[in-house]
Amino acid sequence: MKKSFAYPVLYMIIITITFITVLASFNYFTIDRIVFNEENDLRHKILYVFDILPEGEDPQEIEEIFNERVIEKQFDDNPGYALMEGNDEVSYAIRFEGSGLWGSIIGYLGLNDDFTQIIGIEFITQSETPGLGGRISEEPYKEQYRDIELDTTEGKYLVSTPDGNVDAIAGATSTSVAVVNILNENLVDFFESAEVD
Repeated sequence: MKKSFAYPVLYMIIITITFITVLASFNYFTIDRIVFNEENDLRHKILYVFDILPEGEDPQEIEEIFNERVIEKQFDDNPGYALMEGNDEVSYAIRFEGSGLWGSIIGYLGLNDDFTQIIGIEFITQSETPGLGGRISEEPYKEQYRDIELDTTEGKYLVSTPDGNVDAIAGATSTSVAVVNILNENLVDFFESAEVD
């Protein structure tokens, strides 16, 4: 039987079925944890935008703070979140999206309650060059987006020139310019289309 053509085919079928069963079982028993981790990653990013991320970044604590303080909010066609203090909405995280150097850049931009100041930024998806443009996801780059007054004296909300309000990443000028352009375009669209009270 071992020398027949059917033996290796049967052997491969048995091995394949075994591995599929093991993987399917593993997926079935861990699906709740996978879903929780994916949801918690987004919660973590939204809390970072609002600058209320707990020390230690415990997943259970992140979930608890998010559920207590954050609600989903729709601005016309723009999905987002609102940070609550009691019954008052005190700041917002609006979704932005655009083309970077190598692919889509998607994230959330934080705005204060009267939409006059950027309070934070976080990236959900980006495929920029690791060590160069990919550094937009690093804290030093993101932290410069805190407490930026929104005005258009330069014709744009954000400017990455040497005397502008955001710095470019050395060696990643194209990605830095792309991020600023994406944010400016999304802010213009947001203020034109959203029902901002």
